[in-house]
Amino acid sequence: MPSRYLARVYVSLKSGYSDPEGETTARALRGLGYGVEEVRVSKVYEVVFEAEDRREAGELVEEMCRRLLTNPTKDDYAYELREME
Repeated sequence: MPSRYLARVYVSLKSGYSDPEGETTARALRGLGYGVEEVRVSKVYEVVFEAEDRREAGELVEEMCRRLLTNPTKDDYAYELREME
């Protein structure tokens, strides 16, 4: 019987790619008086799904990242995976 899993996938721009949203946010924070050097924006996806076991769950998350959640040219990603009760 399949188990339910929760994956939290963290997606961020690779080093060297411009981050206009982060740059705008950094300027705004400096304008408010904060000594901010840099802001980088990341996304977090929470995905609930079923898999036969943890190995298959990891393979499915990797596949989801490659096929839709990330752009391998410009994005880095990491994920946390846990079985749900």
